[in-house]
Amino acid sequence: MISGLTSLSGRDPAEYARHPLHSPERSYAETNCYADVVVEFLHACGYEPRAMFAHVVRMDFEGDQWTFFKPPPEDLELLYGIDIHEMNPYRPLPQQIAEQLDRGRTLIVELDAYYLPDTATTSYRAAHVKTSVAMDAIDPEAERLHYFHGPGMFALDGDDYRGAFRIGEFSADVLPPYTELVRFDAGPKLDGEALRAASLETLRRNLPHRPADNPVRRFGLALTRELPALRDGDLEDYHAYAFATVRILGSGFEALGSYVDWLLGAGGRAAAEPIAEIVDASKALSFRLARRREFDPQELLDRLADGWERAIEALTRMAS
Repeated sequence: MISGLTSLSGRDPAEYARHPLHSPERSYAETNCYADVVVEFLHACGYEPRAMFAHVVRMDFEGDQWTFFKPPPEDLELLYGIDIHEMNPYRPLPQQIAEQLDRGRTLIVELDAYYLPDTATTSYRAAHVKTSVAMDAIDPEAERLHYFHGPGMFALDGDDYRGAFRIGEFSADVLPPYTELVRFDAGPKLDGEALRAASLETLRRNLPHRPADNPVRRFGLALTRELPALRDGDLEDYHAYAFATVRILGSGFEALGSYVDWLLGAGGRAAAEPIAEIVDASKALSFRLARRREFDPQELLDRLADGWERAIEALTRMAS
């Protein structure tokens, strides 16, 4: 308990130190809403989240966006003994959250970022956007919540609490939020060399599911078709496109690079170097797109495609 709150980690948001994966010095201080909350609740509870990012090798270009990468449940179970599965929110969510936290579990819930104070520079009180939030502590009577979102742990209360959980006068024709239960009793919590060995196994398990061809080449063809509309369209459309494409690509491979550094150290340089090139080229392409002027993206696309091939080839050799 933290001064009346039922808490998972016992941490105070005001003093919380985020994981280095969310360091502001990184090219991408955030990845996506789901991966970010898993990183931080693992970190807060004493787990090493870098071990779970082998699955990024499966990222593909889906035709209009890059794969919204999420850690596979089977990897989380093997590495940490954690089970994540869908839960039915048939009762008031604050009550369910408090009960599960009291059992040493947590919930991941899709909430409206309109009510999340940590999104002050983007969605807070400005736009209704669904986003994944992991619960750390709650006091339903005092209407206070500590939650993991984006790069850290945050707190809300009062009107934001009531808005996030739709308490009071809200339209009834809205579906309940997608909710997942996180249990920490599905197996042993690994660390040290045992965790590295299991993580290497997840790499071997994920590599056969990598794209059959170079997905950057397909992305390049799509981007070339989209460039005139992106240049002439409105800023909101550009930001949506950039997030779904180059930002997801760059942030995913930056996380993969941190995984390789953690898993293999200096022995992973042959993969780490082309992964870093993917991150740099993704960021450069984002800047060029943001200018919304005519340009030829082929040089950057070639760097991305070459980096992808070299990185996957190196990881395949290392995992064999």
